[in-house]
Amino acid sequence: MYIERLFNQLDYFRVAPVSTLAEMLTLIEYASESFDLVVINAAMAGDAFDLQGFFRAHGHVRHALVYGAAQAGLSAAQPGLGSLQSSSLSLPDLSLIRPLMARIDPLLKAPTLHQRCVG
Repeated sequence: MYIERLFNQLDYFRVAPVSTLAEMLTLIEYASESFDLVVINAAMAGDAFDLQGFFRAHGHVRHALVYGAAQAGLSAAQPGLGSLQSSSLSLPDLSLIRPLMARIDPLLKAPTLHQRCVG
């Protein structure tokens, strides 16, 4: 719910929280539309599943953020490397999500009418 609220603060409301790897895989597999972004804790997959390989190869996911990468023994990828970003943070925050969304959704970079009118 915390991560969902971060996206809500940036005016993104089409968020589908899941609590298991199986739920995420099912949601992605049977989706009628591609996902712009999937955010997942690396620990959710454990040692049995290659998250980085899955996201690099899967056509229904445009971008992925794997957080908690260090705790799960994954290497943290450089931001902007392809469509996959890994973070060693135990939980993402706005300082991680805001620039990621600015790359995914260029309209986020554009100032709002209120911002243009104020000083």
